[in-house]
Amino acid sequence: MDLEDINTVAVLGAGNMGHGIAEVAAMAGYDVTLRDIEEEFVQNGYDQIEWSLGKLAENDQLSEAEADAALERVTPLVDMAEAVSDADIVIEAVPEQMAIKKEVYAELENVAPDRAIFATNTSSLSITDLAEFTERPERFCGMHFFNPPVRMDLVEVISGAESSEETLETIEALAEDIGKTPVRVHKDSPGFIVNRVLVPLMNEACWLVHDDEATIAEVDSTAKYGMGLPMGSFELADLTGIDVGYHVLDYMHDVLGEAYEPSPLFERKVENEELGKKTGKGFYDYEDGEGVQIPSDEQSDLVEKRLIAVLANESAKLISNDVAPPESIDEATKLGAGFPDGPVKMVDEFGIENALEALEEAYETTGHERYAPAEYLAKRADEGGFYESDEDSDEVDFEAIRVEYPGDMVGHIVLDRPHRMNTISNVLLEELSAAIDLLKDDGEVRAILVTGEGEKAFSAGADVQSMAGDGADPIETTELSKRGQSAFGQFETCEMPVVAGIDGFCLGGGMELSMCADLRVASERSEFGQPELDLGLIPGWGGTQRLANIVGEGRAKEIILTADRFDAETMGDYGFVNEVVDTDELEERALELATDLAGGPPIAQKFTKRAMLAGRDDTEAGLEYEASAFGHLMATDDLMEGIMAFMGDGEPNFQGE
Repeated sequence: MDLEDINTVAVLGAGNMGHGIAEVAAMAGYDVTLRDIEEEFVQNGYDQIEWSLGKLAENDQLSEAEADAALERVTPLVDMAEAVSDADIVIEAVPEQMAIKKEVYAELENVAPDRAIFATNTSSLSITDLAEFTERPERFCGMHFFNPPVRMDLVEVISGAESSEETLETIEALAEDIGKTPVRVHKDSPGFIVNRVLVPLMNEACWLVHDDEATIAEVDSTAKYGMGLPMGSFELADLTGIDVGYHVLDYMHDVLGEAYEPSPLFERKVENEELGKKTGKGFYDYEDGEGVQIPSDEQSDLVEKRLIAVLANESAKLISNDVAPPESIDEATKLGAGFPDGPVKMVDEFGIENALEALEEAYETTGHERYAPAEYLAKRADEGGFYESDEDSDEVDFEAIRVEYPGDMVGHIVLDRPHRMNTISNVLLEELSAAIDLLKDDGEVRAILVTGEGEKAFSAGADVQSMAGDGADPIETTELSKRGQSAFGQFETCEMPVVAGIDGFCLGGGMELSMCADLRVASERSEFGQPELDLGLIPGWGGTQRLANIVGEGRAKEIILTADRFDAETMGDYGFVNEVVDTDELEERALELATDLAGGPPIAQKFTKRAMLAGRDDTEAGLEYEASAFGHLMATDDLMEGIMAFMGDGEPNFQGE
């Protein structure tokens, strides 16, 4: 089945996941039937879709007309035959109990069209076992969305033992068409990718506390501030529901053995129905206590070693069993769990041999099977890491950005953290400096274009979570500010023209980065702002100085002191944005502008930027530099090229000589 053959999507189950999946499919233009076993359930799901679409329209993430049209495409139903009679794709999102799913598929198989593909949204159950409840195992696969589906980009596409390649490719194409990023899980394995990493990590956190090797505060402080994860392990468990993680772990224990034995602390929380935020109490107390309170300065080396060791062992098992390659594990975990770096990359940076040593020490001490090192881990330790190294390659291996060469003498830097709205981390700061050095040394590049990956943000600011540890000490905080000022300043002082192509959010540190470009072109949907004062901070990467130079002191104070959001048209009126274009035209127009500048006279461009910077605080110094540069340029070949082209009514071919 090709994507163009898909018109109607049936979603079975109108709970949180079901109505979220129905909403994203409807927003993408598909006719959707939403089915549940009782009118009350399905109507509640429909009402939730209506509310969510209303909020999206209210926040200008889609128009009211688009919201109304999406809602009109959703039909709430109770009758199974009516819900699936015309369905091309059926996505099952009923409760995670094998008996319930078996009953649903038995009824579904009797009334669904023969052409229909069945996809289950299960988060852990066997795709192969579920497919046995149908008569079409080759047209059955996993399509695991993440909660909430409207906001989360990842969809794990999981192959059952008999899933056809055509089926998997169709579901991947559908995921992309509804605005999601599909990651293939090549083999049916408990937990798939993200839960296979996260749930054992939560379990290890529980074991550490149960065995009195660490406190909850030490574990979460280490995870969040020491390792840079988006949440502490206990904080995440409380948010997602302790019972949810426990049931996944229990299933893994049944299938995979004693290495996945649930910690007694994990079990006790479920038995006591202290399931996290939804019950008012979990590992943290949300009713009688203060909720999540994670100190930033209680990191533990032992905790870090143990958590990294778990990441290493689970990654090794996934890779060696052909469930997913390193790249897919990292991509899925960044998109589905918000990891700043994927677990495989984290292990390689920590030192895979160090992770192996930590496992071996713990296994010798405790004898617990969860510490038994995977054979593949030792093999990769001998090779120096999970990722294959290419020592002969001249290419720079970036993690948080990409450097591309779209042609015509343009070097393109892409902020490549869409799962984090391209927020600026310490790694990204370092890589920006390396990238601009790389492009400055490239004789074929004569202009730089900077954009953000994805449709949501150029950059939504600093990655506060990954940098939060730096904020604990005033000296370290000052150094963080200086690092950002220095990295961004390289764009401002770069001798080549720099263009920022801005789409989506351009906030805080992201806006400060864009200030260092020579020209800024923005899509009409872009939003700008310096929200630091709302946090009790000030812009720390040059915003208090550079913004006034662009829009004037009055407008700069308005933007910074109010901490308000400003649309692209307003920022164009203020003089910050040079050009506002239709969203669909941004990429093409930004590259066109950078290409035009790349064809300009390199020496004159360099001297122009230098003169303007020299005169920013000292007009006399700027004028002196201008005069000197003018005299120098009179003797260049580029001047003669420009004159001859002008006289001949042609285009100059400047060589920078």
